[in-house]
Amino acid sequence: MSASKSIVRSAISGYAPRLKEIAAFIGANPELGHEEKQASALLASELEGLGFIVERGTLGLSTAFVAEYRSAKPGPIVALLAEYDALPEIGHACGHHLICTMALGAAAGVKAVIDETGGTVRVYGTPAEETKGAKVDMATAGLFDDCDAALMAHPFHVFEKSGLSLAMDAWQFEFHGKAAHAAAHPHLGINALDAVIQLFNSVNAMRQQTRSDARIHGIVSSGGEAPNIIPDYAAAQFYVRSLDRRYTNELSQRVVACAEAAALATGCTVTKSNYEYSYDELRTNEPLSEAFTSNLIEAGIPADDILTGHDHGSLDLGNVSLRCPAIHPYIQVVEQPYQLHTIEFRDAAQLERAYEGMAFGATMLAFTAFDLLSDEELLKRVRTAFEAGRRV
Repeated sequence: MSASKSIVRSAISGYAPRLKEIAAFIGANPELGHEEKQASALLASELEGLGFIVERGTLGLSTAFVAEYRSAKPGPIVALLAEYDALPEIGHACGHHLICTMALGAAAGVKAVIDETGGTVRVYGTPAEETKGAKVDMATAGLFDDCDAALMAHPFHVFEKSGLSLAMDAWQFEFHGKAAHAAAHPHLGINALDAVIQLFNSVNAMRQQTRSDARIHGIVSSGGEAPNIIPDYAAAQFYVRSLDRRYTNELSQRVVACAEAAALATGCTVTKSNYEYSYDELRTNEPLSEAFTSNLIEAGIPADDILTGHDHGSLDLGNVSLRCPAIHPYIQVVEQPYQLHTIEFRDAAQLERAYEGMAFGATMLAFTAFDLLSDEELLKRVRTAFEAGRRV
């Protein structure tokens, strides 16, 4: 290990007790997306205490922020991404209280050496990853366009390389018909629930002609009030996903056509809307991912214990990865094979073992950021791979 990385590790090790306090507080006080007032304020204040210049309320989003520490020397701009929203009912079952503190700890580690290397380190506070992810707004506004890399790591039950995520659209279909007594005057009604059922039947028939990576799944969010009243209103919500934005757009058009056909077949009218943001696919930057993996191995994680990256659904980091090189590896923080979004993972992610994993993940992120700041050849490979990916 180089002398500079030893400085990084020591800075994070010394800061680890405070990181644990912050993670424990956020974990015990879960806040839903765009409501993360306590978490956002705490993280922003902490970064100010570390010497970062912090912009609160970025893009008019009350719980978003961008914190920056700029060296006097020129150099790359490295972004560290913090998530801190919780899930309804089950709190921090996705470990976002550890994601944000990994970013915070990494920022402290990079700051310890960046005056020597040159460059800039930024921490982006990104609310609402689980729903209307702020990274979508930030990416659209160009806030990552000058970044040389965007780094974040996700807690999990194993180590896993940065892999894939699915592009996603969130569709809501609302059908309007005409109410009538279902026994006395059924012929006077127009059944909106029939339209929803027809929509599901059409989507299910469509699945046979979709690629294997397609994911289309939905719920009936409203289906009527009583069985003796023909519903004049019914609604359904769907997620439409695939491995790339182009094909996801095609799938969405076909699902919309199914909804329109269902309305026509039943005599209803239909309105459609996106009830959450659309996420693009994650394009992992392989040279950047290899640098992170190398740091894991050098830190003592056996190569065979680092799994190949898989898709774990959809991420708003996908939108960022189309604007600058990005990675999203997974860090082991629990020993049991608990899955994300479960009560078991939530509880295990607030134990001492998880806080140790969080500090380790922060160190690996900081090491990778240091590699980018100090290794011009790595930076060149990262940029070349990103530009090649944009041409695909």
